[in-house]
Amino acid sequence: MRAAFLAATALAVAISMPAAAQTGKLPAQMSWTAYDTGSSGFNMAVAIGQQMKKYGSDVRVLAAGNDTARLAPMRAGRAVASAMGIGTYFAQEGVFEFGTREWGPQAVQLMLSSSSCNAISLGVAKDTGVKEIKDLKGKRIGIVVGSPALTQNALGVLAFGGLTAADVKLVEFSAYGAMWKGMLNNDVDAAIASNISGQVKEVESSPRGIVFPPTPASDTAGWARVQKVTPYYAPTKSTCGSGASKENPIELPNYPYPIFMAYASQPEDVIHTLVKAMITEYPNYKDAAPGADGFEAKRQNLMGAIPYHPGTVKALKEAGIWTDEADKHNQALIKRQEALAAAWKSFMDSKPGDDKFTDNWMKARREGLTKAGFDPIM
Repeated sequence: MRAAFLAATALAVAISMPAAAQTGKLPAQMSWTAYDTGSSGFNMAVAIGQQMKKYGSDVRVLAAGNDTARLAPMRAGRAVASAMGIGTYFAQEGVFEFGTREWGPQAVQLMLSSSSCNAISLGVAKDTGVKEIKDLKGKRIGIVVGSPALTQNALGVLAFGGLTAADVKLVEFSAYGAMWKGMLNNDVDAAIASNISGQVKEVESSPRGIVFPPTPASDTAGWARVQKVTPYYAPTKSTCGSGASKENPIELPNYPYPIFMAYASQPEDVIHTLVKAMITEYPNYKDAAPGADGFEAKRQNLMGAIPYHPGTVKALKEAGIWTDEADKHNQALIKRQEALAAAWKSFMDSKPGDDKFTDNWMKARREGLTKAGFDPIM
């Protein structure tokens, strides 16, 4: 299944590059995927995509309501990159919606991600009277089918208040945008979002209003529960977005978003040119959409859980921020992806039946990663 693991391809067309960047190759037309129209990730993708016109490439941003829908065009070779969320990590690991016969672990690699003044947490309709996360007991929590990131995020934030899925009413939606329409229509009481997203602003200005209950870092027990469910979350002080300001920050959970990523099979020169353009054009798009300032090269987390694409590594070296420590860490992450690919191939070669397919895969995954010296984590 190695071919399926590295399924995404891109057509590179030689073009003349502007003086701002070294000569390289970008497709004359590119499709990127992102969260729904109006989401902060979509808005940032559009802002960055506009800059690619200078490099002879016309970018079309395709809105998709869940993680699998965002990755499907990439795996099929119809999209080059995606402004994803933490679903990138779940795709790499082959868990949740990616722990199925149709998917399995994906060779996804990083370009750049945004770490700004915002946060990603449960936005709660103000008319519910909820002040703290624990007050969500018995409330309706929105989740999106096919988007394990949004579901896990919601469960992780609920854990801060000592709550589980059994303590709330989970309401399923087909897409992120539909979930937030549900907030407007009083079909749900809380949903995950970046507090700078367009959907959040819409609910904030509606009769329902919106609040983001805090998750103070000083509550170490609460944060231990959060990170047991969502180990990628970290406490932050949000100084922008709904209800937050530099004068009155809110302590909330966060991780980089959006995470621009590509498949490992994308040509190194294409990703190098694209990431170099993102770094070069940063001053021209950083104020074009809320959160876009977080793409600054020096803000990149070089010690995360997903490897950087070789093209990105080259661009970050040229930017003077790549380190020997980062390189060693990156190589280990690539070996983890190789171990996941080997475990998946061995599992699929065993011709598993549909009965308890995901459960059996998770067992094989654990065994494969452990044998290779890696922590299965999930």
